[in-house]
This record gives sequence, structure tokens and C-alpha cells, in this order.
Amino acid sequence: MRLKKIAACVLAVFFGVCLFIWILTGKWMADGKKPKADGTYEYALVLGAKVNGETPSLSLQYRLEAALQYAEQHPHVKLVLSGGQGPDEFISEAEAMKRYLVAHGIPENRFILEKNSSSTYENILYSKKLLPPSTKGITIITSGYHLARARKIAGRLGLDTDAVEAETPMVVRLKLTTRERLALLKTAFSQK
Repeated sequence: MRLKKIAACVLAVFFGVCLFIWILTGKWMADGKKPKADGTYEYALVLGAKVNGETPSLSLQYRLEAALQYAEQHPHVKLVLSGGQGPDEFISEAEAMKRYLVAHGIPENRFILEKNSSSTYENILYSKKLLPPSTKGITIITSGYHLARARKIAGRLGLDTDAVEAETPMVVRLKLTTRERLALLKTAFSQK
């Protein structure tokens, strides 16, 4: 009987901690979407996502739609397209993004391509190296669930940020937001 009470207490504490973490990371994710970008920064960093062969995945298409709309609203902003080439991708994510945006009317002279990164940390680190040293801040364009972690990393790398939220495909929303909560916790307690 005593063992059952101990097990019940341990289980209750475990679920309580899980609930606390879920609520905390949810708040971080919501806070990551603010402030919304308004064209203040000269550069907007578009974070890559999966490319199927040479075609942007649905997640990447949504990011590109957000980038396209932002670029049209703020013609002075240069877009940093960041993403390397995965083993099952025929071209880099940055190249796929450039092709999409050019096909939708954005001139190539508005792009800076970063083609070597394979993680969010590398996206931001490598992209920062392509910007003038005087750059103090950037706009980050990515999926809503991803903004908090990306902005936290950028802050650690010395960049102020604002945000453009791209839609997340409904079919993968639960999976990606759950995974992102774990990645956000890791980022909160590590240097990357």
C-alpha cells in the first residue's frame, strides 16, 4: 500500500513537471513572435527547411510566402537565405529559396546566400558572418514555432531581432511544436 502511494506521488510530480515545462515553453514560443517586424532592419534572415529534390517542402514554401510578402512590403530589405544541402536534397535550401523568390519577382541583387549550415545555430552564425560587422539587428523569418529558439540564438550571437511568423503546415504542427519545445529547452540551458 505504501509503495502505491509513493508511486502515485512520483507520477503526480512527474506530470506536474511536464505540465509546467509545456506551459513555460509555450509562453516562450508565444513571446518569440514579438515584436513583429516593420522594416527597421536592413537584413531579413530566412531560415531554411527541407527541400524535396529541388522543390521546397510545404514548411519552406510557407516561410518563402512570408518572406515574399515582407520583401514586397519593404523593398529596401535584403534577404539572407540560409540553409545547406541535406543528403537527400539535390540543391541547397538557400538555392531553392532563391529560385522560388526570383520566380515570384524578387530580383537576385536583394539576396545573400548562406549554403553551408545544417542547424539553426549554424544558420544564424554563418549568416552573421556574411553581414557587415556594423550590423546590430536582423529580422528573422521562419515558422512560428521556431521563432523563439532562433531569436534566442541570435541574441546570444549579439544580434537584436524582430520577427516575421510563417504558417506551419497543419499536418506536422503537433509533431514540430512538440519537438521544438524540447529543442527550446536545450537551447535555454546550453550555449547553442
